Amino acid sequence: MRGSAGVRSVARILARDDGRGGTSLPVLESDGPLALRRTRSTGTGARVMLVGAMSGPLGGDHFTVEARVEEGARLSLGSAAATIALPGQAKGEARYDVRLDVADGGELHWLPEQLISAHGSDLYVATRVELAATARLVLREEQVLGRTGEEPGRLTSRLTVRVADRVVLDQELACGPGAPGGWDGPAVLAGHRAVGQLVVVRPEFATEPVTARALGEGASLVPLAGPAALVTAVAPDALRLRRLLDEALTSLA
Repeated sequence: MRGSAGVRSVARILARDDGRGGTSLPVLESDGPLALRRTRSTGTGARVMLVGAMSGPLGGDHFTVEARVEEGARLSLGSAAATIALPGQAKGEARYDVRLDVADGGELHWLPEQLISAHGSDLYVATRVELAATARLVLREEQVLGRTGEEPGRLTSRLTVRVADRVVLDQELACGPGAPGGWDGPAVLAGHRAVGQLVVVRPEFATEPVTARALGEGASLVPLAGPAALVTAVAPDALRLRRLLDEALTSLA
């Protein structure tokens, strides 16, 4: 149940090479609104879905997802439905922390569904990724400002990615009421209501970096200062945003 201070919920996943060409999950723990379910996967990796057991995050809630991929293991982690940030009875912002850690030779795909900032909500999302030198990553973030026909709440999102203890990406975007001026202007969202990014880390990018280029209207690809590439995209709606990011990932295959 939610109290006056909001709900605290933590989900933990540990993926490990099982020694037989597959991936085991010795740790798969969750509580409160965050429920974890292992689902059928293809190949040698494991696949886990986050299933929302309650609405939220609401004001005052604090959700945390922690995933560790050990050497040689492969994990795909997603969500069963969009996450909707809502206003709540508790005062103060809600928080959603995502902490991802991948060892050498490990591979992680973090592909949640969209995060929707509903009117009146206030959410801070912090995603921190630690990768070893030969780790692989595909990370997708999608934010939708407001449900159909409504103004958004306040949404602040920070993403930090480190490879071999070196920062390759550290950026923050704040949108909605009370955010610094200009977030909806031509230099940032230009009136769009869906924004997303795709981070791809591969060891081969260290010697063969991607070429910076536009990826159709609303999306661009740039190399990062390390074995990584970043796609950023804006779109009028969630469907168009997903299409842009899917096409970008296909172009990097």
